[in-house]
Amino acid sequence: MAFMNDDFLLESNTAKTLYHDFAAGTPIIDYHCHIDAADIFENRQFSDLSAAWLNGDHYKWRLMRANGTAERYITGDSSGFEKFMAFADVLPRSIGNPVYHWSHLELQRFFDCEKPLNPGTAKEIWEICSEKLKHDESLRVRGIINRMNVEVIVTTDDPADNLDYHKKLASDSTLKTKVLPGWRPGAVMDIESAGFSGYLARLAEASGVEIKDFSTLKSALLNRLEFFNDRGCRTSDHGILQLIYTQSSDKVINDLLVKRLRGEILSSTEADLYRYALMSYLGKEYARLGWVMELHLGVKRSINSVMFDLLGPDTGFDCIDPSASLAGLAEFLNELNSMYLLPRTLIFSINPAYNNIVNTLAGCFPEEGVRGKVQQGSAWWFNDTYHGMEQQMTVFAENGVLANFIGMLTDSRSFMSYTRHEYFRRILCNLIGGWVETGKYPADMGYLRCLVQDICYNNAKSFFCF
Repeated sequence: MAFMNDDFLLESNTAKTLYHDFAAGTPIIDYHCHIDAADIFENRQFSDLSAAWLNGDHYKWRLMRANGTAERYITGDSSGFEKFMAFADVLPRSIGNPVYHWSHLELQRFFDCEKPLNPGTAKEIWEICSEKLKHDESLRVRGIINRMNVEVIVTTDDPADNLDYHKKLASDSTLKTKVLPGWRPGAVMDIESAGFSGYLARLAEASGVEIKDFSTLKSALLNRLEFFNDRGCRTSDHGILQLIYTQSSDKVINDLLVKRLRGEILSSTEADLYRYALMSYLGKEYARLGWVMELHLGVKRSINSVMFDLLGPDTGFDCIDPSASLAGLAEFLNELNSMYLLPRTLIFSINPAYNNIVNTLAGCFPEEGVRGKVQQGSAWWFNDTYHGMEQQMTVFAENGVLANFIGMLTDSRSFMSYTRHEYFRRILCNLIGGWVETGKYPADMGYLRCLVQDICYNNAKSFFCF
């Protein structure tokens, strides 16, 4: 069989029909990513393949580090060509890793390059791709977005951000893609951080509200929530290790925040009280605004302190935390639901052992007329592999209604990561095709068309009200 041909990952005739006829042509809704809105507005042109491919991509960085590659060829001051050659050295050794497939899908879809990347082909591929990057308008940022049929992009933005580039993009009639902000209040949640007081000063300046206690913090956040809503925001995102369910008075939380603003250190119990109270407040506001609440659970971040001191966060030194608990999350969802203030919610677990737990928890909070109001998000981070995606969708199907699943996101800093949607769609169609071919589901192509296109596109559009 030819390497990664048109029927890549499609192991049955039904799977081929589902993908080629129904899934491949549907637009992409990228409801969570980490790309820069400024790059879209300015239609960034990449200087070479390394800039387009390796900068900021910690999936590729982890592979290189696992192969013993020197850091100067990853995040250091080596040339783009040297970094690319170092990556080309490790890629053929990475059989079975999704990065191997993603990288070759990117070469095929963006550069029409069918050659496998290895040390023997690397120089030729570098020259071909870098030349195209210089002269092909479709390989600038907007061209990439158009080429991949991206209908909506949701970026990740701090509550204190001014969203100037989102405003500019909203009034740019030459861009067909909607670019919307996504609310990520991680800094205001992290009360134990050394930079917490400095961050609140920044938030106060952005909101025009002096933050003296929890009451004024909520006022400042409300100001920014309304600002984001006016800019088209429809989703929030929270990275959470675990929630500790607690009930405290506003006075207790006020006193804790005042204590922290004086420079005192809070106990872990006090920090948990603050985080839960803040999540409770924000969750109710998301319901009022009609936003989706995204919860990303169970990551142990920046565990290599040497590399954190050298490079900072989000550089590829995170892992699954096996100690994360979902008990507090269940109580949190129940609290909001009891007040009829539970927003539509996506729960992403980085631990695949939690797939059944998350799906059964989600099923406890239905709402009449809403399909999959609370549901598990797509296989996330270390799980967006072939078997990780297959496992997540299988568990979703076994515990709920797979046809309501809102499908894939890139969660990436790379504009060329849109091929991950193709990877996901091929796996989806192969999974469903296998069920049909083995008699587990009828070969009703009219219904299968709806099912596949809903998961690839329609469900996300409806869930987020885009």
